[in-house]
Amino acid sequence: MSYLTHLECSRCGQQYPSEEPHALCPCGGPLLARYDLAGLATYWRPADLAGRPWNMWRYRELLPVREEVNIVSLGEGGTPLIRATRLQRELGVGELLVKDEGLNPTGSFKARGAAAGVSRCLELGLGELAMPTAGNAGSAWAAYATRAGLKIHIAMPADTPRVIQTECQAYGAEVITVDGLISDAGQFIGARCREMGWFDVATLKEPYRIEGKKTMGLEVLEELGWQVPDVIVYPTGGGVGLIGMWKAFDEVESIGWIGTQRPRLVAVQAEGCAPIVRAYQAGETVSCFFQDAWTVAAGLRVPKALGDFLVLRAIRETGGTALAVSDEQILAAQRRLAVTEGIFASPEGAAALAAVEKLVESGWIAGEQRVVIYNTGSGLKYTDSLVPAGGTRV
Repeated sequence: MSYLTHLECSRCGQQYPSEEPHALCPCGGPLLARYDLAGLATYWRPADLAGRPWNMWRYRELLPVREEVNIVSLGEGGTPLIRATRLQRELGVGELLVKDEGLNPTGSFKARGAAAGVSRCLELGLGELAMPTAGNAGSAWAAYATRAGLKIHIAMPADTPRVIQTECQAYGAEVITVDGLISDAGQFIGARCREMGWFDVATLKEPYRIEGKKTMGLEVLEELGWQVPDVIVYPTGGGVGLIGMWKAFDEVESIGWIGTQRPRLVAVQAEGCAPIVRAYQAGETVSCFFQDAWTVAAGLRVPKALGDFLVLRAIRETGGTALAVSDEQILAAQRRLAVTEGIFASPEGAAALAAVEKLVESGWIAGEQRVVIYNTGSGLKYTDSLVPAGGTRV
C-alpha cells in the first residue's frame, strides 16, 4: 500500500489533497508528493524488500498508487548497476559504476516516470492526457497510456529523432510536430489543454512523474547495500531524475535506512543548451531561457526547466556542481563507453561520462571515490543522428 498523505508546493509550501487531480500551485511551484514517513519508520525495514520482484514497484510504500489494480507496468526499473572496470582504471577513479537505464521498457529511464504518472492518472479517473516532449518521454508516456487505455496527445520538435516519432505513433498516440524547441511544443500543448480539457502531464506539471524517477536513487542505494556513493553524475534537461533522487535520499533518511551523508550531485548539460550551468556559475537560484539551443543530445535541449530552482538547490545542498560538455566530447564519450565497456549509451548518458572525464582532469573527482553515472537511454534511439564509423568490406 502507499503511504501518500498529501501534495505540497515546492515553492510556497501550500498543501493540497492527494486524491484530486492537481497541476501547478497558483504560485507557479511544482507540487511534490508527501508520505507518512514517521509511520513507515516504525515498521518498514530493508529486509522487507527480500523476495519482492526486482522492479521499481518493490518500493511501493514510497510510491503514490493506492490500489495495486491501478498499477500500469511494463516491467520498468530493476536496471543493472555495471562496474566500468576498464574505464575506472583508465580514468584513475576508485570505482566507476554505470546505472544503465537504457534497458527499461521503451529504452530509457522515462519508463519509470511514465509508469508512476499514468498509474495515478488512471487511479484519479483522468481519461485524456497531453504533453510536450524532446524525445524519450513521449514514447514512454505513449506506451503506458495505451496500456492503461488512456488517450494521449504528444507535441515534439520536428527534428526529434525519427525513431521516437515513429514509436509514439506505433503506440497509438496523436503526434504533433512543431517548428522550434520543447518550449514551443509546451506552449502548443498548454493552449490545447485549455481548449480541449486534456490533462497536461508535462514535466513537473503533474506531481507523480518524479515519484517514478526517484526509484533510480533507491535502487542504487539498495544495490550498494544502503551505502551512499560519493558522487552521482546525471545528464540534466528538465532535471526531474536528479530532483527525484535528492527527494528519495531525504525520505529514506527519515525512515532510518541511511544517515545524513549525501552523494555530491552533478548536473551535466550540453554547451549548446546549458541554462542550469550558467545559473549555477552565476550564483543564481533560477535559470534564464537559453536562446538558440542546440545539441546532438535531444533530451538535454531544454532551454528553461520548470524545476530549475530545485535542481540548483539540490546541487548546492549536496556540495555538487554543474558543468557543460561539448557535442564533440559527448560523441567521443559515447564511443569510448561502447568500445571499452560494451554499453551503447544515448548521447545524454554519454554526456555524463564526458563530465566525469572533465571532473577528473580538474581534480574535482580524485582519490578512491565511488562515482555513479546514469546512462538515461539506449543509443539505439539515436542511430539516425550519429555518424557511422564505417567497416570492412569483404
